[in-house]
Amino acid sequence: MARTKVQVQVHQLKLPQDERTVFLGGAVVKKYRIPTNQPLHLRFGSARAEVQVAAVSRSSSLRLAPSLAAKLGIHNGLQLCLVYRPGTRTLHIGPLIGVMVPRVYRKRPDRLFGSITAFSRELTDACATYGAHVFFMIPEDIHGNANSVAGWTWNGGWVRRTFPVPDVVYNRLTSRKYENMPNVQQFMKDVKSRHGATVFNEKYLNKTEVFDALGQEESLRGLLPESHLLKNYQMLKSMSSRHSVLFLKPITGSLGKGIILLRKDAGGGYSVHYAGVTATRKQSFRSLPDAFKVLSGKLKAQRYQIQQGLQLISVGGRPVDFRALVQRDETGAWSITSIVGRIAGESHFVSNLARGGTLSTVPAALAKSNLGAGMRASVLAKLRRSALAIAQGIESKIDAHFAELGIDLAVDTKGKVWLLEVNSKPSKDDNTPLAASEEERKESKIRPSVKRIVKYCRHAAHL
Repeated sequence: MARTKVQVQVHQLKLPQDERTVFLGGAVVKKYRIPTNQPLHLRFGSARAEVQVAAVSRSSSLRLAPSLAAKLGIHNGLQLCLVYRPGTRTLHIGPLIGVMVPRVYRKRPDRLFGSITAFSRELTDACATYGAHVFFMIPEDIHGNANSVAGWTWNGGWVRRTFPVPDVVYNRLTSRKYENMPNVQQFMKDVKSRHGATVFNEKYLNKTEVFDALGQEESLRGLLPESHLLKNYQMLKSMSSRHSVLFLKPITGSLGKGIILLRKDAGGGYSVHYAGVTATRKQSFRSLPDAFKVLSGKLKAQRYQIQQGLQLISVGGRPVDFRALVQRDETGAWSITSIVGRIAGESHFVSNLARGGTLSTVPAALAKSNLGAGMRASVLAKLRRSALAIAQGIESKIDAHFAELGIDLAVDTKGKVWLLEVNSKPSKDDNTPLAASEEERKESKIRPSVKRIVKYCRHAAHL
């Protein structure tokens, strides 16, 4: 798409009748054949105003009066993409991106958004680089039937302003409680239907939903360990008869919280391992019914997915898995941003960083693992193909729009790739592309994953 990045300049014009006139560089006017001194529409997010364009030589900026800027929710100095659509006689500038975040800490302006403050600054920098503008909104400021929304943006410091409904809404609500609030649900519905906004990562995925959906695709079934929503003892008994190791995972869990490993021991008994923050806790039982009696209390409080255990590759006896960050690119297509290896910590059977896991490049993790040398060369390609296929399966089988997914994959000792789970709110700390060199990372403080978010937003907003 033909686009130009312009700097917005807001200043008081000399004559009152000029307030609806916007001044645009002559080269841009000529390039896009923008009519001058004729009524046009200027659009920023959901805000629109009737204007007329005056061409200015030796300028690449877009200048407008303060009253017009205030009406559109624009402030001075923004670097925005500009596209002219002759069919509707509209100058569209943006995209305006609204990010839904859980909360703000007003007493901590240096960490206004808590642990995602650094990511928020990084996203702001990426927007300036690629001609977009971003603001951050919390659930208490979000309402249905809105024509504007209050939010926080960076302008030498975090400031609170009112914006039009954005072109693109990015859901970074990291709690199902916030996401399921009626006002949040109504807001997401309304901005799509009333304003044509794109909302992505609009909901959490649960493990049962993912495995049931992907199981409908014949081409993906080979990636799926046997997995069911655990309903009763009979299902546990049936799965135990087929698999000597089972995982019980909270269907809405994350960061390895609440995962239970059930192992059939050589002597006929069973051991239950609980994933803790600092170490794994173990209980032994003479029989499966005895184990179920203890587990049943947890099953009443939380729904669990029961999943076939796998003989995964390991490093020094510690399991290894892989996190693929899959994002839509500037054309809207799924592509791999990064894949990293995650090696479980000592005394842990899950690899999450929150449970003591460590990151590694894929080649380094494979080289240190017990996977046969002859199988290592093909694993990275298998991981990439599998991650893309899973993202496409999620897109086709689940009724929600996603633009980034954290896909956790495992490799068994025969070199076969398996899906562990899919996360629709991937951490902004786990996804550093370790394959890049130190020099490459020092060169740019904006990670490829953050750049890709902004480029996709431009695509989604047709800018």
